[in-house]
Amino acid sequence: MIEEPQIVPPDAGQTASDGLLSDLPEPEVTPVYVPPPKSFVREYFEMAVVTAIQLLFLWTFIAQGMMVPTGSMQNTINIGDRFFANKFIFGRNTPVLGHLLPARDIRRGDVIIFKYPEDPKTNYVKRVIGLPGDHVLVRGTKVFINSRELPEQHVTVRQEPGLSALPVVKTDPAPPGATYKVYYEEGDEEESGFITPGMRWGVGEPLIVPEGNYFVMGDNRDNSLDSRYWKFVPRDNIIGHALYVHWSFNNHEVVAMRAGSLWRNFFNGINWNRIGSAVK
Repeated sequence: MIEEPQIVPPDAGQTASDGLLSDLPEPEVTPVYVPPPKSFVREYFEMAVVTAIQLLFLWTFIAQGMMVPTGSMQNTINIGDRFFANKFIFGRNTPVLGHLLPARDIRRGDVIIFKYPEDPKTNYVKRVIGLPGDHVLVRGTKVFINSRELPEQHVTVRQEPGLSALPVVKTDPAPPGATYKVYYEEGDEEESGFITPGMRWGVGEPLIVPEGNYFVMGDNRDNSLDSRYWKFVPRDNIIGHALYVHWSFNNHEVVAMRAGSLWRNFFNGINWNRIGSAVK
């Protein structure tokens, strides 16, 4: 009879591998630095700094909020409208991002924001009528480009100071090719007249737009200080393209503030139908 070998279990608290690992040195443990928790004030301060940098980048290169205090572009852009301007679309004022962001040339009919040639500290907004090389002639309520009438949809309005939008009297059918509306006061003559004091350029005879310049006009043609008065807008003065209205509030349409009616007057002054509308 063959006896089976006895299996002796290892000592208590010892494993089979203990004999092999017992001679190895203890591994070095590298301490990990755990920064102290940020205070409430510091955390929100850092968030504010990052947000400010992002907003500065956005306003410098991408878009900028602007307001129209006058009625030269009514009813396209109304008094009290605040709108965003696309600053990279024309590709000149953003050389760093010019190859990354979509850009195009300035087109006739674009609503542009630019530095007023006679006072570069002031921003103006008008519509591009004449491109470099164009022959521009304004005759009454008609505009001719290179001896051909520019297709514009005419709207007759009443000039009432202080209102956000001018009351519309009549809207003419849009001619073929018209992409925007222009606004004239009742009684304007179609072919002759309508030359006010100071209006000198492009109203008596055709005016040639030189290279690198643009002829612009306001959509409220009876109430616009534009190229008819001070000639051309240099290309380098153009800041961007008007996009859409993000806020609209007109102080002139708010009744006198009285006790207990502050919020009611505030909400009455908001032009709700303008918020979110595109500038065309």
